[in-house]
Amino acid sequence: MSMKRTNVYADAEDLALIKEAALRRGIPEAEIIREGIHLAAMANRVWDEPFDWPTFEGSGSPVTGQDVTDAVVKGAAEQ
Repeated sequence: MSMKRTNVYADAEDLALIKEAALRRGIPEAEIIREGIHLAAMANRVWDEPFDWPTFEGSGSPVTGQDVTDAVVKGAAEQ
């Protein structure tokens, strides 16, 4: 991965938190900052196509552990 250098201004309190986290994790402060930049970039990304979320049919009432077990057994029997 090719990286570019940039300068940013940060609050002293945020920099102190970054320093503590880097020491605790044993990684460079720059790695914490890169992770933060990546998370911010992904959180603000605009996707080209809408997500195709799966939908499920059901009664809307909560399922029990026995309901799950029965569905798994039924699914395994069908294979």
